[in-house]
Amino acid sequence: MTDVLELFGESTSRTMNWQPVVQRQACPFLGKKCIKVRKSEPTVSIGTCSVTHGRNKQPMLICPFRLLEKNKIFLDCLHLLLLHEPGNELHVPEVSVPGGNVDYFLTSVKDAKVVDFVGIELQTMDTTGTVWPARQRFLSGVGEVSLREDRATYRTYGMNWKMTAKTTLIQLHHKIQTFEAINRHLVLVTQDSLLDYLQNNFAFDHIGAAKQGNSMQFHAYQFRERNGAYFISLVSRLSTDAEGVGTCLGLKAEPKVAFGRIVSQLEKKLSERTLLQIP
Repeated sequence: MTDVLELFGESTSRTMNWQPVVQRQACPFLGKKCIKVRKSEPTVSIGTCSVTHGRNKQPMLICPFRLLEKNKIFLDCLHLLLLHEPGNELHVPEVSVPGGNVDYFLTSVKDAKVVDFVGIELQTMDTTGTVWPARQRFLSGVGEVSLREDRATYRTYGMNWKMTAKTTLIQLHHKIQTFEAINRHLVLVTQDSLLDYLQNNFAFDHIGAAKQGNSMQFHAYQFRERNGAYFISLVSRLSTDAEGVGTCLGLKAEPKVAFGRIVSQLEKKLSERTLLQIP
């Protein structure tokens, strides 16, 4: 049994011709070539979306773009667009805010003007080591590649729980100040296992069930298998404010910025390409 659950969006439990899949190197969630490439071979996409972890073979998402399945995460944030009205367009441009880039902005637009927006951050697990050998072992097993008998073939990977969790909270703390100052929401979209780790290893006792009035929202998705295919499903929502995020890390609030600066950037990025398509 392979440790790789999905390669280029396809379940490895399927019986299929993998050669054209590997040659196309296409990510079905981004709608373009997979951008996770080998450092030593930048023209070669790795393509691993999810893998198993530990003795229990827990399914783990290791590519954040895997969370884009059928635009579910955007639809699950619609209720946070408090000024959105039927007839408005929905766009998902990417712009920068103080504290760094935000992965996506779910943006309500009327007459080419931004009415409201929600910031959405994607976070999946970082690995220790590389999943490339596991990928190659799978492809060798289905007859698509011929492996060289070297040590790299047998290297393993692990889940970098501590670093992933701490880095995530630090980045959220940098950005949530901006969103709270302009009375908008920032949503962390992640797998339920990572949120469980955050709750168990950081000061999360003050963070409760989701409330629209809180600027920081946590959306946790379960990664499940059905009929040989994997899918994500929203299983829990939590929320807090900027001070609450700082409490997780024992930090204080940071300076705030104006609403107009973000709106100006969003409106410059609006195009047919950013228009949210509902499959």
